[in-house]
Amino acid sequence: MSEPRVNEIMKLENQLCFPLYAAARQVTALYTPYLKELGLTYTQYIVFLVLWENDGIPVGELGRRLYLDNGTLTPLLKKLESSGYLTRSRDTADERVVTVALTDEGRALQSKAAHIPEAIGSCIHLSEQEARDLYRILYQLLKGEQ
Repeated sequence: MSEPRVNEIMKLENQLCFPLYAAARQVTALYTPYLKELGLTYTQYIVFLVLWENDGIPVGELGRRLYLDNGTLTPLLKKLESSGYLTRSRDTADERVVTVALTDEGRALQSKAAHIPEAIGSCIHLSEQEARDLYRILYQLLKGEQ
């Protein structure tokens, strides 16, 4: 590969990863003031989003849904458990499987967070079609589809 070609492909502006990274950071930062009121981090919030939809799921399934490994998820779940928002229990049929379930406090948090999606949506200036297209493309990337 010629030197000018190497220089061109190595520019930050030519890296697909950078605008994805920067946009993800910007969007995540929009959540901070709303989540701070609830005492949550963004990662804790997305855990709740899954649990409000599917309460009582195995940790492995939760990790798959969130694209998080056990090393990230376990300390986060322990903290939410110690805060009284959820419980973790081993499956009686298979001790290796840990199931996560919301407590009453964890379920009650949903109504306190219900305004967040609309508030964030109003801060992201895309048309409905652009938002749908972006959503489709990002999930296409996540799923490794071509």
